[in-house]
Amino acid sequence: MSRDSTLYIKSKSLAARILRLHTYLRKKGETVVSAQVVRSGTSIGANVSEALYASSRRDFLAKITIAQKECAETLYWLELLNDGGYFRSEKARSILDECEEILKMLVATTKKLSASPYEVRETGDEYDPDFTNPLTEGVEPS
Repeated sequence: MSRDSTLYIKSKSLAARILRLHTYLRKKGETVVSAQVVRSGTSIGANVSEALYASSRRDFLAKITIAQKECAETLYWLELLNDGGYFRSEKARSILDECEEILKMLVATTKKLSASPYEVRETGDEYDPDFTNPLTEGVEPS
């Protein structure tokens, strides 16, 4: 399975930036918000990664929806840090733009899947042999 998805690459990149931000914030003595942002910020990529291996459409949508919620929470913490004066340079504030871009991608993905003509099973998350993962569609397994 390929990890060449733009969403996967961007969410992993954001997680790495969040980890560096967490280290910086702890050095500045900020522990409460830094703990929150590292938890939610790294969860985005983890859920996108899990979605790559979803066994059904319902499973995929659940993971992407969780990633979307975690991204919205991360954006909140980043805005709070920005308002608190922790982001002094444009480069530092660019993490907000990166998070917003990922959130837009996640929202578009959940909307597309929710509006799909394909039926989402209500009986559980059993393996669906006809499920095609939108993040890896058209990509040959490596």
